[in-house]
Amino acid sequence: MALISEIRKRSWIVLVTVALGVGGFIIMDMVNSTGPGGTGSLTRTLGKVNGEKIDVINFDNTFNMLYGNSGSASLAARNALWEYTVEEILVKEEAEELGLGVSEPELEDLQFGPRPSQIIQQRFPDPNNPQALNREQLNQIKQIIEEDRVQEAIDQGQLAPNFTAFWEYQKKEITKDRLQSKMGALVAKAMYTPTWMAEMLYNEQNQAADVAYVKVPYDKIENTEVSLEDKDFEAYISENQGRLKRDAESRKLQLAIFEVAATKEDSMALEKRIADLIPNFQTAENDSQFVFRNEGRIDEAYFKKADLPAAVADTVFDLAVGSVYGPYIDANSYNAIKILDKMVIPDSVQSRHILRPASNPMELAQARKTIDSLKTLIEAGTHRFDSLATKFGTDGTKTKGGDLGYYGMNGLVKPFNDLIFFKAVPGKVYVCETQFGVHLVEVMNKKFINNEQGVKVAYLAEPIVPSQQTQSNIRDKADEMMRSNRTLEALIKAVGQDPSVKLENSPLLGENDFEIQGLTTGSETRELVRWAFSSDVGDVTPSVYAFRDETSYYDKQFVIAGLKTIQPAGLPTVENIRDEVEEEVINRKKAELIKQRLSGKDLAAAAADFGVPVDTARNMSFFQSFIPNVGNEPAVVGHAFKLNAGQKSDAIRGASGVFVLQVITKGEIVPAQPDQIASVRNRNNLAAGAGIQNTLIAAMKKQASVKDKRAKFF
Repeated sequence: MALISEIRKRSWIVLVTVALGVGGFIIMDMVNSTGPGGTGSLTRTLGKVNGEKIDVINFDNTFNMLYGNSGSASLAARNALWEYTVEEILVKEEAEELGLGVSEPELEDLQFGPRPSQIIQQRFPDPNNPQALNREQLNQIKQIIEEDRVQEAIDQGQLAPNFTAFWEYQKKEITKDRLQSKMGALVAKAMYTPTWMAEMLYNEQNQAADVAYVKVPYDKIENTEVSLEDKDFEAYISENQGRLKRDAESRKLQLAIFEVAATKEDSMALEKRIADLIPNFQTAENDSQFVFRNEGRIDEAYFKKADLPAAVADTVFDLAVGSVYGPYIDANSYNAIKILDKMVIPDSVQSRHILRPASNPMELAQARKTIDSLKTLIEAGTHRFDSLATKFGTDGTKTKGGDLGYYGMNGLVKPFNDLIFFKAVPGKVYVCETQFGVHLVEVMNKKFINNEQGVKVAYLAEPIVPSQQTQSNIRDKADEMMRSNRTLEALIKAVGQDPSVKLENSPLLGENDFEIQGLTTGSETRELVRWAFSSDVGDVTPSVYAFRDETSYYDKQFVIAGLKTIQPAGLPTVENIRDEVEEEVINRKKAELIKQRLSGKDLAAAAADFGVPVDTARNMSFFQSFIPNVGNEPAVVGHAFKLNAGQKSDAIRGASGVFVLQVITKGEIVPAQPDQIASVRNRNNLAAGAGIQNTLIAAMKKQASVKDKRAKFF
């Protein structure tokens, strides 16, 4: 029987199913991957969904087409592609059983029609208004396809080399999204809020209470005052089975972590390197070349005192142009700064422009040509700027002769901002390129009110990072510990004898996980997880794993791992979950101690005992679990509405502490009128229907037979 029929019979299930966001599958040019490594397996089956095979070569070809090569980001992208592939199979299967489809005219309309698919809207935004559709670009693509000029456009650089494969895949995405919408609409039509529920919701939304309360934060009790036993964890697991239960086996690692930090000798060498450059930096005739050769930086902007690093802000404005100051430490680097120029910065600038948008090399070349021609006409005095802006402008300023009005500092994109504030002379025209395209720009006026001075500076910097020798020394130390301790027991003992090495537990890891808390996500974390699922308890990794600092590009950690435990599917054991939930269990024990001290006390006495105030929550609503200045406290709010006016509660264990409440006033429940019931029913039906697509796909996945073999390939 089709899933839709079953849900129609049991629509209440949909109302309480946890929503799972599938999200739009957005193509990002910056992510890529080398594809899966060899597995030695003869099979090409990456997985099965209700018996339908997912071919690993087809999957990997799709992945490479969409993403390319980009380290850790590719791991998340590969996971997203897997989820999408599973969903597409399920949606197609269910749609066929229901007799749903997407016709060719409908698909054409979803790509190029007046109300295109959300996928098209996300991928083709207007560069001048990201919330709007770039209809011009879309029409251009449509024309190329209809005229059968795709290969010609690819050869000319108008379209990406993989455009054909990408567009075909996008059509599949649009079809899947449309079918999912149709199925969601079917289920949404079955949603109904009965009168008793509408009345209950109306009362929850409209009854208000003023509640006095005392909150005793958990940190009022020291951790040392709490002792934990296994039974405390067992009780916690029992009460949180739905959240803690796992559908598949998981494994936990113990990690010996060797942190790599710069030594005193490293720091002194880096400081000397900057100091040795300062004489030549000060006398350099070409600052740009000198800074480039020495990996420094120059910004075209002029900076006010408040915008400079605090370490030099006061000093810089006292120095003459051409002076160099340093070395000094800022942002964990040794730096030297040179004053290149000074000027008074305008408070605001009025400018006008003509924009020719460009989103690919061919459009950029054409935009440059057009802007250069317009610049020539204006400089020759044969045409006025405002008339050309009206004719050739492409944004909302064309009706105003290109006038942008006055903008303050940094009110526009940086290249445009730097031009009009620091370079442009009123009355002259300039060419400026931004992410939006090519602009012809004229400054019309500059306002000087505060007359604040700014400086243009150049920097040399050496990040304070470990030398290659220091990294090698720590690596050698880790290698020696790994070779000498081939069991987890021996490794733990060795770490205990070396205080410079940390021993940490990973959370429980699934077979396809690629993130490990505390380590930089990348191929190394994924390989650690793969190793864990091919090893026995007590094994130690056969090599040391290096983790890079993604900013300064050095090995910041070396890690040896041992397999600590294997947790079968189901509820975790106390030992396997202890680290993850210990803080919550401690707070539960603290709540017991706090409750004992609060027993029999009124609000004033309770507040005095713990040195906390008596506060008041005004207009508290059962419908809203958030308490101002406290946070989300559903249990506390729920207890408040069980009390009558003037009644005091017992101590209540909340999320952030233990509460004692006393209701000051509580509004009377006024029976809802028929029109009010109808309004509540309509809002609730709409709210339930709005999330039904995500809820539906989650329910389909739960019922499906999914065999996931990804870990064998990557």
